[in-house]
Formats: sequence, structure tokens, C-alpha cells
Amino acid sequence: MLKSILFIFVLTLSQYTSAQQITCSPADKQAVENKLTAIDGLIKKDFGKTIVAIGKTFMDTPYVAKTLEIGDTETLVINLQGLDCTTYVENVLAFGLMLKNEKSGFNDFTEILESIRYKDGELDGYASRLHYFSEWIANNEKKGLLKDITSEIGGEEIIKPINFMSTHRDLYPFLSDDKNFEKIKASENYLNNQPICILAQDDIAANEHLIQSGDIIALTTSINGLDITHTGIATREKDGRIHLLHASTGSMKVEVSEKPLAEYLKKIKKNTGIMVARPTR
Repeated sequence: MLKSILFIFVLTLSQYTSAQQITCSPADKQAVENKLTAIDGLIKKDFGKTIVAIGKTFMDTPYVAKTLEIGDTETLVINLQGLDCTTYVENVLAFGLMLKNEKSGFNDFTEILESIRYKDGELDGYASRLHYFSEWIANNEKKGLLKDITSEIGGEEIIKPINFMSTHRDLYPFLSDDKNFEKIKASENYLNNQPICILAQDDIAANEHLIQSGDIIALTTSINGLDITHTGIATREKDGRIHLLHASTGSMKVEVSEKPLAEYLKKIKKNTGIMVARPTR
């Protein structure tokens, strides 16, 4: 009975978005509306500070992995009750854009979230989701939502083979479909012809003063075939240092890192540095 009610709710909501379909429980729809009330008045002249203020309203929200891997077809999943590192950043950015553009409705939120999460802003199946975070940054820069500033703060370009999803097909249920698999391989081939810019771990402390609150931080890795393992939001705290505001796999909740970013990263095995993207002011 409960599944039937949820299914009807999902179908009803589909008329309010340009996506083919969205998946959203009544509790999550209410959570979006509650969040819109909670962030009212948080807009600041410095959009980065707006992003941090919104991000901190999610403090202690549980970390939950794979919240987007639902059902047999790709849908726009709305879930504020459990967040992974990427969906946390996406939702915070979406609410920030809501304030910046003076939007206030649930329909506005779903449209903005879709525009952030999917290639060129349009949900068109599983492979249209921006799975690799370096591509997430590049595609959202193309949309004018942010700017990759890694090179401006001391980063250097590298070429790294990206193929983790296609070489670990068994980890991704949607890749059992050959069409999805081939499209993901095509995305990987595209990425393999594009350099990415990385601020090396040993250079972060010296360039920390160039990072601003609200910048999106993506953690690069030496893991074969993978570009990014984690992401969060930069926040300059009372100690004057940049910390990471993120959905943490350590504490299993949204928190601000106890240590400054440069020191926090040193404990992460196989971390090589960061990419930094600045939401458009």
C-alpha cells in the first residue's frame, strides 16, 4: 500500500519538472519547503558566504551513500534526509541559486537541481548524470554556474586515464544495461582527452589564502581510473584557516572538519591534492 502511495506521488510530481520523472517522498517534499523557509534571509553580498550559511543549515544531516541509485531507470531523486558528499554540494548550490535568483517554489528547486546534476542541464537517462566530479565541474562551468579556479591558485594540468566505472562495471547496477555502459565509456573517452588541473597536496597550505568561503573543493586521488573521491565546501573559520564543510564518511554526518583543510587531507590515503571551483558571484 505504501509503495502504491509513493508511486502515485512520484507520478503526480513529474508534471512539475522538465525531467522525465522525479522520485521524492512526501517527507522530502516537505523538507524542501522547510529548507526554503529556513534559508530565507541568508542571502549575502558575497555569494560564497551565502553558500556556507546554507551549507551549515544541513549540519548533522546523516551521510547516506548511493541515494541516487533507485529503481530501474534514472529519475531526479530529491532526498534531503540523507546525503552523500556530492548530493550535499548539489543541494547546497541549488538552494543558493534559489536565493540568488529569487526563486521560492518546489518546482523551481527541482529544475535547478536537474540543471546542476545532469550533463548540459537535462536528465536523459543514467549516463546523462555527471558521475565523474571533474566533469561535473567542467559542465557546470560551461553552464555558467561556477568557475574552475584551480589554475589561478597554483594548480597544474595533468592527464590521467579515467575509466573507473567501466572497469568496475559490477559496482554499478545501471551499467548492466549495454547502452548505459557504452555511453559511460564515451564520457570516459571524452575525459581522457581533457587535462584536469590539480593543486598538489603539498602546495595547499601555501595557497590557502587564495581559497574563499563557498568555494567547492574536490579531492583528487591516485586511485587508478578515478579523478575525485570526495567533495565539500570551503569555509574560513574563526581560526582564520580554510576548513572543509562536507558530508563526512568519518562521522557519517554533515560537519566542518576539525582540522584545517591542508592538515585534514594529509590523513586521507591516496589523496593527491584538490580541484577548486568557485560558484559564480
